[in-house]
Amino acid sequence: MSKNVSKVIAVVGTYTSTETLTVAPLFMMDLIPMVSYGAASSTFSRKQIFPSFLRTVHPNKDVIEVVYNILQNFNWRWVSFLYSEGDYGKDGLDLFMKKIKDTEICLAYTKGLDKNTEHSLLFKQLQAQRVNIIIVFAPEWTAEALIKAAIKQNVTNKVWIAGDAWSLHMQLPKENGIRNIGTVLGVAEPKIAIPGFNDFIFSSKAQPQHDNNSEEMFCNQDCNCPDVTAEDIINADPSFNFPVYSAVYAIAHALHNVLQCGTGRCNKPVSVQPHMVLTVLRDSNFVLLNQSVQFDENGDPMFGSYSIVFWNRSGDAEEVGFYNFYPFLQFYINSTKIQWHSNEEAPESFCSKECPEGYSKTQEGIHKCCFSCTICPNGTYSNATEDPYNCIGCKETEWADRGSTQCNLRLVEYIPFTDSGAIVIMFGACTLVGLTLAMSVLFAINYNTPVVKSAGGPMCFLILICLSLCSISVFFYFGKPTTASCILRFLPFLLFFTVCLACFVVRSFQIICIFKIAAKFPKLLTWWMKYHGQWLVISVAFVTQAVLLIIGYSVAPPKPYSDMFSYTEITILSCDLNLKVISGSVTLLTSLCSLCFIFSYMGKDLPKNYNEAKAITFCLLLLILTWIVLTTTSMLYHGKHIHTFTALAVLSSLYCFLFWYFIPKCYIIIFKPQKNTQQHFQGLIQNYTKTVSQ
Repeated sequence: MSKNVSKVIAVVGTYTSTETLTVAPLFMMDLIPMVSYGAASSTFSRKQIFPSFLRTVHPNKDVIEVVYNILQNFNWRWVSFLYSEGDYGKDGLDLFMKKIKDTEICLAYTKGLDKNTEHSLLFKQLQAQRVNIIIVFAPEWTAEALIKAAIKQNVTNKVWIAGDAWSLHMQLPKENGIRNIGTVLGVAEPKIAIPGFNDFIFSSKAQPQHDNNSEEMFCNQDCNCPDVTAEDIINADPSFNFPVYSAVYAIAHALHNVLQCGTGRCNKPVSVQPHMVLTVLRDSNFVLLNQSVQFDENGDPMFGSYSIVFWNRSGDAEEVGFYNFYPFLQFYINSTKIQWHSNEEAPESFCSKECPEGYSKTQEGIHKCCFSCTICPNGTYSNATEDPYNCIGCKETEWADRGSTQCNLRLVEYIPFTDSGAIVIMFGACTLVGLTLAMSVLFAINYNTPVVKSAGGPMCFLILICLSLCSISVFFYFGKPTTASCILRFLPFLLFFTVCLACFVVRSFQIICIFKIAAKFPKLLTWWMKYHGQWLVISVAFVTQAVLLIIGYSVAPPKPYSDMFSYTEITILSCDLNLKVISGSVTLLTSLCSLCFIFSYMGKDLPKNYNEAKAITFCLLLLILTWIVLTTTSMLYHGKHIHTFTALAVLSSLYCFLFWYFIPKCYIIIFKPQKNTQQHFQGLIQNYTKTVSQ
C-alpha cells in the first residue's frame, strides 16, 4: 500500500500565536520542523504538544521579565495591563500575574482589547483607579488603535510600556499629539541591519510583474502586492527583521548539514526527511551577524537580547537600556536619557504611599497596595521586610518607643553592694549591732541600778538582741535578688520587730499599771505579777507572727521579679511581695504599734526620770513618720533606689528606739551616776504621788 509522504521539509512561520496554534498541529504529527519568528506564547515551549516547534523570537516570559524589571527599577507599584484578546495577549497576562504574585506590585486594572473595544470607557476606568502606568501587551495594529484613541480623548500624564510587538512602530512616535499622552517606554528586539536586504528589496520590486502565471516567478516566490513599494517594506517595523532572517537561515543551515554540503557541492543521493532536519536544527550552533544561534531544550532561542527604548520628542525610538539573556542576565537603564512628560524625575505610581518608618500597614480592599498606616505602639516595632502589616512585639528583655523600627535591650538595674548608698546603710547596720552589743555590756554591768530596772531589766537585753537581728534584713536589699534574699529581706525584720514592739507594749502597760491602774485594780496587778503577764504577751505575739509568716510564705513566698512596667527602657530587679499574704503580719505589727502608742501616751505626765512612756511615744511618732514617708515615696517613685529607701526606713526604725530610748539611759549611767540611785528615784515617785493626791 502506498503512503503519501509530504514534500514539505520545514516551515518558516507563522507570525502570530493564534495562527501558529491553528496550523502547528498539522506539522507536529509528522515532526516537520516549524521555525516561527513571531509566535511568542509560552504554550509552544511545551515539547509534549509541540515536539518539532522552534522559534527565533523570545517567548512572552522573557518580555514580561523585562517589563517587571522596568517596574522595579522605577519603583512603580500600581499598574494596569491591557492585552489583546487572543492567545498572545492572554498568555502575557497570565505570565505577568504569576510574576508579580508575592511582590509589592499590584495589578489595579486589566482589559482585553479587540476591534470592538470602547476606548472612552476604558480610559474612564483607568482614571477612576488612578493608574499612571499602562502596560500594553498587544500586536501593533491593536496598540495603534489604542494610542490614537488616547490622543483623541486627551488622555494625559501616563507612562505607557510597550511590548516588543509594537515598541518600534515607525509611525506612532511621529503621530500628532503623541507627547500629550505622557511617556512611552518599550521592550524591543535590537535593531540589526541585514546585509544586502535593501538591495534585495529594490531589485525584487524592480522586476516586471507578469500576468502570465506560467512564466517563471522571481526567486520562486509568489508576491501579489503591487501597491507595496520598496520604501514601505524598508521603513516597516524592524522588530522582527533578525528573527525572520535567523529562522530562514537556521533551516538553510540545517538542510546544508543534512545534505552533507561542502565547498561548492552537496551529497545529492541523501534522502532528506523532516526528522533529519529537526535533529540538526535542535543542535544548531552557528554565528550569524555576530549572534551565536542556538536553541534550548524547549526550542526557544539561546541568543539575542532586548533593548529598552524611549519614544523621544524627535519621533524616534531611542535606546536607553538593555536586557541581556546570554551568557548571563544583565539589566540596565540610563534614566538620564528619558525625558519624562513631567519634565522632572520619574513619575510615581501607587495606590497608597508607603508608610513612614515605625508604622504598620492595614490593607484596605482586595489590593495589598491599598492600605492605611498605623503607628506601632510602645513595646513594638515595624519591619517592612519581615512583616509590613503587623507591629512586631519586643522580647521581655527589650524595649521600643512608639513608632520604632527596632527593639533595644533593656538596661537591667539593681542596687549592688558597691553602691555608695548601700555601703553607708550597711555600715549603719554594723554600727547598730556594735552599739547594741556595747549597751548590752553596759546594762549588764549596771544591771541592779534603778535606770536599768526602770528601762525594763531583762527585757532590755531581749529588745537589744531583737534590734540587732532586725538589722540583718538591711543587707539583703542589695545585690541581685534571689529567692533566698527576697525571703530574708522581710522575714527577720517582721519577726523580730514584732518582739520589740511587744516588749514596748508590755513596758508601757507596766508603767501605766504601776502608777495609775494598780490602785484602782489591785487584782489585775497581782495576776500580772503572778503569771508573768509580760512574758506571756511577748511569747504570744512572737508565736502569732511566726505562724502568720510561715503560712504566708508557704502560700506565696517572695521571689525575684523583673519590673518592666515602671520604665520603658529599664528593667528593675526587685522582689515580688504579695501584700495580701503578709497582710496578717502587717496588721499584727500595726496593732502592737497602736497599743504601744495608747499606753505610752497615757503615761506622758509620769516622773521625768521614770518616764520611759514619753520616750516610747516619741520613738513611735518617729517610726510612724518614717513609714509614711516611705509609703509616699513608693507611690511616686519606682526606680531602683526604692530598695535603698526601704533599707534606710528599716534602719531608721531600729535607730529610733536605740537613740531615743536606750541612749538617754546610757547617758545617765555614764555621765549622771548621781541620778542613778534608789534615793533619787524614790524622791521623784513621792513628789509625783503628792501631786496626784492633791
